[in-house]
Amino acid sequence: MSFSEDGKYMAYAKAEAGSDWSKWYIRDLRTGNDLDDVLHWTKFTSTSWTKDGKGFFYSRFDAVSEEEKFQALNKNQKLYYHRVGTDQSEDVLVYKRPDEPEWGFFGSVTEDGRYLVISVWKGTDPRNRVLYKDLLEPYGMPVDLIDNFDYGYSLVGNDGPVLYFSTDHEAPNQRVIAIDIREPEEENWREVIAESELPLRGVGMAGNMFVASYLRDAISYVRMFRTDGSHVRDVEFPGIGSGGGFSGKRSEFETFYTYSSFNRPPTIYRYDMLTGESEQFRQIDVDFNPDDYVVKQVFYKSKDGTRVPMFLAHKKGLELDGRRPTLLYGYGGFNISITPGFSVGRLAWMEMGGVYAVANLRGGGEYGKRWHEQGKKTQKQNVFDDFIAAAEWLIANGYTNPDKLAIQGGSNGGLLVGASMTQRPELFGAALPAVGVMDMLRFHKFTAGRYWVDDYGSADDPEEFKALYAYSPYHNLEPGVRYPATLVTTADTDDRVVPGHSFKFAAALQKAHKGDEPVMIRIETRAGHGGGKPTALRIEEAADQMAFLAENLVMDLPAPYSEKAKK
Repeated sequence: MSFSEDGKYMAYAKAEAGSDWSKWYIRDLRTGNDLDDVLHWTKFTSTSWTKDGKGFFYSRFDAVSEEEKFQALNKNQKLYYHRVGTDQSEDVLVYKRPDEPEWGFFGSVTEDGRYLVISVWKGTDPRNRVLYKDLLEPYGMPVDLIDNFDYGYSLVGNDGPVLYFSTDHEAPNQRVIAIDIREPEEENWREVIAESELPLRGVGMAGNMFVASYLRDAISYVRMFRTDGSHVRDVEFPGIGSGGGFSGKRSEFETFYTYSSFNRPPTIYRYDMLTGESEQFRQIDVDFNPDDYVVKQVFYKSKDGTRVPMFLAHKKGLELDGRRPTLLYGYGGFNISITPGFSVGRLAWMEMGGVYAVANLRGGGEYGKRWHEQGKKTQKQNVFDDFIAAAEWLIANGYTNPDKLAIQGGSNGGLLVGASMTQRPELFGAALPAVGVMDMLRFHKFTAGRYWVDDYGSADDPEEFKALYAYSPYHNLEPGVRYPATLVTTADTDDRVVPGHSFKFAAALQKAHKGDEPVMIRIETRAGHGGGKPTALRIEEAADQMAFLAENLVMDLPAPYSEKAKK
């Protein structure tokens, strides 16, 4: 959702059946009623309002048939302007590149309303081109500012014609630079915030200051800087957790942020940009005592000696007898950082006596660009090695044993689970691969799959084919092997990772598996990759997964879970 500057309108998107396809609507906040405006065929876009509140910029694809809707590749995205109160057919085409059908576009209006900054992307890597358009010149064309895909540039804000970007240009851990569009040549760029030894994961502006979010061993750390780059103060969070937010306007000195951890429900704080003081604004009410649980971080060595962090959360007083049911979660891809966060489902697991572990694998962004690149394309096996090493550490250090150890991951994390259980089936007692990418030779032929070539490589490349085939879960199942108890989950209208991946993997696994452990697939109807899934469906899915683990890890459930299980 997004709001017009004057607060009259809210634009919001709804996805039907969990699909990435969405429809945009406009609500008049004075009456509470929706206008007649409906925007179709949008995907991978937000909206950015003009200063006058009369309309917004957004991106959309061309219409496709119902038969192709959830399978066809997404190409030829275009950037449009929609004026409130008009039909979508009247929208103004702002930018397109028919000669580059794989390019996508994102338009952002600067806070002063003067410029439209267009980011051009073509995959999942944070590399993009940049154009700008002066909105005071209605017939002016977008002008190239960055005309290559060598690095990533994310708009932070502007001072008139001076645009601020966070970028990995000459800074793998990111820095902030200023580009004056009147002198846009690279030799005129000015560094505002220098690269740090810590990865910079996001920058915003509020209270006429830069708010820079860093990660220190996958734990949030926020620093404040003036617009000249001088340091003001740091925001320290209470313990191992994740803090974020701090959005606002240059002219306003009040902002808000959230903090959460595995044993701390999300709490919203009001923050005074002038004094640096925080006060609690609102806290999620969950009926449990956070002090009954332990959250800590450990470090272990992967197969090649790389030091990898892992979070552990469980009830206090845990006896390390090697028999604790343990759920190990991971992702390891697409420069995404997995930081501590609260989940009622995870809390239920810990209340049942389980240990919850999160490994921060290579392929993610926890340690910046180099960490990501060590887990992509022909180096993807590093990710699985990191995950397997985490499992081995948990066993060696007395937390669990293979019969009591379960692994879980979704999407790229589903691939992680699939690859790990095919490479080391004897190491795990249960596996929960969700909406996973399981056929690494054909993933790029459906819907959004072509974007992932940045991270996985492509079977069309001979060298990358070898690497993909070597770990592709679907292609590495071997007949006669005893695999762990497995519950595959997917949904019928998942058009991010099409459900065919899970269908094929589950069928091949059932055929190959030798043993009495169950191999099942759970297919949600009228649901997608996970975004927009109603709370009731989330609860049902989590309950099924927890029940599957409780049964197959042979958990001695404490009351009241044991009584409920009997019923």
